Amino acid sequence: MYEELRAGGPAVWLNKLGLFAIPRYEQLRTIARDPDSFSSASGVMFNDTVNAAMRGRAIICTDPPQHTAIRRVIRHPIGPDTVRNLADILNQEAQAVVDRLVEAGEFDGVTDFAYHLPLTVISRLVGIPETGRERMLDWASALFQGAGPDNPASRAAFPTLMDMLRYQEEEAVPPNLRPGGWAQAIYDAADRGEIDRSSCAGMMSAYLAPSLDTTINGISSAMMLFGQHPEQWDLIREDPSLIPNAVNEALRLESPLQRFSRLATRDYAVGDITIPEGTRVMLLFGSANRDERRWEDPTRFDVRRPRVSEHVAFGFGPHTCLGSNLARLEMRALFEALSARVERFEISDLVRSTNQLLRGLTSMRVKLVS
Repeated sequence: MYEELRAGGPAVWLNKLGLFAIPRYEQLRTIARDPDSFSSASGVMFNDTVNAAMRGRAIICTDPPQHTAIRRVIRHPIGPDTVRNLADILNQEAQAVVDRLVEAGEFDGVTDFAYHLPLTVISRLVGIPETGRERMLDWASALFQGAGPDNPASRAAFPTLMDMLRYQEEEAVPPNLRPGGWAQAIYDAADRGEIDRSSCAGMMSAYLAPSLDTTINGISSAMMLFGQHPEQWDLIREDPSLIPNAVNEALRLESPLQRFSRLATRDYAVGDITIPEGTRVMLLFGSANRDERRWEDPTRFDVRRPRVSEHVAFGFGPHTCLGSNLARLEMRALFEALSARVERFEISDLVRSTNQLLRGLTSMRVKLVS
């Protein structure tokens, strides 16, 4: 389908949805870094109900300069310099889970493996009340499911999404937050006058949902690819310095976040096509990451692919995923630990998840050869 859309042009009108799809790499990057022409403030979802619910309550539904100020606060604990300080913790946790799974020999690559670091480490660092942690995965799935076009799937997710918004506004607030946690840091920034206190609850959604499902899908997809391409795993075992590049290649090929939207604020030309002011566009990250104009043999998994860090699996421009550095570090820690112990992944019984914005797995049987 993505091949067909890319062949159709740099912008393709989707009549059923009433919007333009942007399926090619170059045009997607140009639009994603131009918030003056393509706004997020009216919502980045594909239905009016969820856009109305999220406006003013989530950083992804803001534009600069408001977005810039909020992002500066949220980014502090998960920026490149701060995240590097978490490396020891992540490496220890990764080694522990790999030791346990190697001993077991056979396990579920999603629930037993990919869940561990995002749920164990991130929920602890965010510092939200214990009563909310068991719901984080449900909230994350509902956010992305509810963001799709108005259909039974998005409507079914809406109550869970509203539960997340209620939680972040009523329960995940001082004094219920752990001192020194990422959530408490948001309120500390408001006390210093860096942001308006009314923004704090909405900023919490950046920690409660997006950092989970996307990372979990990235981890399990990478394991799937290594199982399907054992010769690539051999390259990793021979040269572990390839792991950061391999992580980016897995993210490119199996982009966990497939799409978001923007609203055109003016008439905008894409090639010989004009996107009228007030029209919604669909940024197809998953398609751009397989664009033949940018990537040679784009459907091939190649851990030595050059310039693969230029993928758009984490978005691009002002709204590039805040947790991208942390997600890469989690994936790197896990596969470094595995490369020292495991010769092969034998995978079977893959079950794809069904989500309107995400690409990933619900379960995958893994047998280790070590």
